[in-house]
Amino acid sequence: MQHSYKTGDAGHVDFVGAGPGDPELLTLKALAAFEQADLVLHDRLISDEVLALAAQQAKLVDVGKAGFGPSWKQSDIDALLVDYALKGHRIVRLKSGDPTVFGRLDEEIEAVQAAGISWQIVPGITAASAAVAGIGQSLTRRGRNSSVRFLTGHDMKGFADHDWNALARAGSVAAIYMGKKSARFIQGRLIMHGADRATPVTLVENASRPNQRILATTLDQLPTDLATAEMDGPALTFYGLAPRDAAQAVTEFNKEHA
Repeated sequence: MQHSYKTGDAGHVDFVGAGPGDPELLTLKALAAFEQADLVLHDRLISDEVLALAAQQAKLVDVGKAGFGPSWKQSDIDALLVDYALKGHRIVRLKSGDPTVFGRLDEEIEAVQAAGISWQIVPGITAASAAVAGIGQSLTRRGRNSSVRFLTGHDMKGFADHDWNALARAGSVAAIYMGKKSARFIQGRLIMHGADRATPVTLVENASRPNQRILATTLDQLPTDLATAEMDGPALTFYGLAPRDAAQAVTEFNKEHA
């Protein structure tokens, strides 16, 4: 059961979605949590503009994880949340995008709940929503796809496995999180299961931010074009979607007037 905060409690944790990086996309509820926090435990990919909105008295602690790289252990993050909350701190646990989408939220909720600490979830705009807006498309479209899959490129065991047969069907659309390093693996699995090599694939790097970049390619050319683009920021991969020309124009306009 989700708990709400009451004045006088020993401590409290708000699991807040930071959105894709543009501070104007934060919710009013997220801003309210920022204003009350005296400690912010944040992911690695949170933008500086979002972190700047935290209350002046708030201590910022980076507890970020990096795919296939050095990271905080989840058990250590859980312990830190509990320790600070039991000392009476009002904590914002700040996660990129929406905390309920590939945010390892459950482990942290279970830890604070077991310690008797009050908590709540503050939703945020997930990367797929921000990135698809950046290419001027819809995640679903009548006559094309009545469902969309949110996938992760890798999990705790390595590259993640999925229902490749279903994904390879014409008209399928998928939003792939953390998919850059697994691009060749994903390409191979899809082609092996009959996917059309000409299927459009679009990557959106730094979605919603001033340095947003859009890479439009195909399943056949995905690993090659991705290597050439040298994307080093967080990127969302859309399988089955190509950007509208108008969206590309707006992206260039925003860069020129930033």
